[in-house]
Amino acid sequence: MPQDLVVVLTALNLEYQAVRRKMAGPEVHLHARGTRFEVGTVEGTSCRIALALTNKGNHSAAVIAERAIQEFSPAAVLFVGVAGALWETARLGDVVMATHVYAYHGGTSEDDGLKARPRVWEAPHAISQLGSHLARMNNWAGDTPGHDGAPQVRFGAIAAGEVVQNSKISAEARWIRQHYNDALAIEMEAAGVAQAGHLNGAPVAIIRGISDRADGTKSTAEDRNWQPRAAANAAAFALQLAVELVKEQTRMTMPRTDGAPAGDRRGEHVSNIAHGSTVGIMAGSVQHSNVYLNTIPAATRPKDLVAELDGFRQHLMRHHAEGALDDDTCKEALADLDAARRAAGENTPESSKRTTMTLKRLRGLVADCPALVAELAPLITAAGGSA
Repeated sequence: MPQDLVVVLTALNLEYQAVRRKMAGPEVHLHARGTRFEVGTVEGTSCRIALALTNKGNHSAAVIAERAIQEFSPAAVLFVGVAGALWETARLGDVVMATHVYAYHGGTSEDDGLKARPRVWEAPHAISQLGSHLARMNNWAGDTPGHDGAPQVRFGAIAAGEVVQNSKISAEARWIRQHYNDALAIEMEAAGVAQAGHLNGAPVAIIRGISDRADGTKSTAEDRNWQPRAAANAAAFALQLAVELVKEQTRMTMPRTDGAPAGDRRGEHVSNIAHGSTVGIMAGSVQHSNVYLNTIPAATRPKDLVAELDGFRQHLMRHHAEGALDDDTCKEALADLDAARRAAGENTPESSKRTTMTLKRLRGLVADCPALVAELAPLITAAGGSA
């Protein structure tokens, strides 16, 4: 996984240009299926950005996000653009970073009305923490356009649907406020990107600048005035986040004087020298009186990954038989497992990357089965990835 590359996706060309203006030396990178990326660096830094346009809608955003993750194996995926505010909490020009994303069009129609059945994705903890830190530092905005004071960063839910929301009194507007009244903003792509990240094991952050209030004022002169401002603010915060993400990744992988990566204590053996007392420790594994931090001792790592994947298949089928996995999830999981097994059998650096990414996607599929997720961790490590 490249530690210095972050994928940035936008839905509108206006949003794309707001990001691109902050990139140095962009060069075209063409995906095999025609998706066009521009890869450059954030000006004045070594942070690389792979930028692409998804166009409107969750479905298109999910496909392009999937392609970006498979193509670049990025440190993170950031979806950047504008959105409508649902409450007065966020001012025009402010930035909203999603703590979680609602796919609000999920529901069931019954005799007594429409019942909400949303899907929800939470933002990764580490990215949320870093975003909060940057907001507190409050030095990300620079010379971004705006008025009535510097833009602020808000943290909360974002609702993602399939229609342009431009009313406060429509039936759908009332539905959203009834069932998703903690959502700060509303848009049309975050759910697709969040799902792609979940299935591929890639961290995702949704960052939106508030350009309107979803209240009937879209396409007015004020909206046209605020769209570029909001897009520029979202781009400024997102790229600062990308730079800091890369810095943290670099710090975690820098060699230490003892030869181990900085911030990485994997493989380190800890001896308990306390006598007559109880010692508590966060450990990856414990064998007899030996404690290993965040890793699996070399002697217990899978020696034959293909055979281990065959064994995992049996456990997967058992969970399906017991009802822990539904038919569709099991079918998709088996397809990923077969793909990982084929790649593992090739035993090349490129196949190792494919095996790792496929197993991470499989981990997302079986996320509701902790036992299967735990079994996958050593297999991802054995394939060359980071569990």
